[in-house]
Amino acid sequence: MAPPFTLRPATPPDAPALAHVHTASWRETYTGLLPQEFLAGMTDDAARERRQRMWEVLAADPSQIVLVTQQDGEVVAFASGGPARDHPGVDAELYTLYALKSAHGQGLGRALLHALARELHLGGANSLALWVLDQNPTRQWYARQGAREAGEKTQPLPAGGELREVRMVWDNLAQLR
Repeated sequence: MAPPFTLRPATPPDAPALAHVHTASWRETYTGLLPQEFLAGMTDDAARERRQRMWEVLAADPSQIVLVTQQDGEVVAFASGGPARDHPGVDAELYTLYALKSAHGQGLGRALLHALARELHLGGANSLALWVLDQNPTRQWYARQGAREAGEKTQPLPAGGELREVRMVWDNLAQLR
């Protein structure tokens, strides 16, 4: 049986743990899906340090919602969201939702998604969108949570190749509360 988890708002002192989960989950999720050179640059020590500085700022930013789940006192998953950046007609965006592979299948992602949706809805948002890598297995998970596919974008990767992402949208954020 999995240990129970707690869900709470992140604070700047959580930044090292957020950076760890962020880079570790990238390695666990994207190995074999992204070019190794690109992935290495996104998950090495320098990337972890950059992400730590980023999370120190974002966890203190009132325009962002950053939530963490902990098991046995350790951060094992997190989610963040705020105003939609490049989703026309959508109010809010799920910027990140990452969990260590050891925490998968325990309901943490669903709890984070629903808690974030509640916070965004309380702030006046009625719809939510995110970009997900087209090959990411969580694409189907988002669909099972009620999101629909609504377009895609492609970006070139610095190491060659391209990154294709699919927009997932919840038209009625109240469904996730």
